[in-house]
Amino acid sequence: MQTESPRARRLPRRWWLVGLAIAALVVIVLAPLASGDPDGLSRVAEDLGFISREQAAPFEIVPGYEVPFLSGSTSTIVAGLIGVVVVFVVLTAIGRLLARRGPGEG
Repeated sequence: MQTESPRARRLPRRWWLVGLAIAALVVIVLAPLASGDPDGLSRVAEDLGFISREQAAPFEIVPGYEVPFLSGSTSTIVAGLIGVVVVFVVLTAIGRLLARRGPGEG
């Protein structure tokens, strides 16, 4: 049986960090360019006249993609970074849960 070297065991962690850094960089660069216009679904709802039937979300982590105590593009960037962290934590938890179950289970 072959054992993994310490470097081989650390490699996947480095890839997570690289992916996280790339996601954060994309948010930092592109968030200030986000349009203030309604998204496609909202626009269609406005055009077809059923926007008044819209219901509030049951919960919001970062409502309106803005952090209340910040303003402008800084608020949008921080909200995007919070989103990146939330997605990272959820996917890491799911990955660990699935890894614990092992192959062929479930």
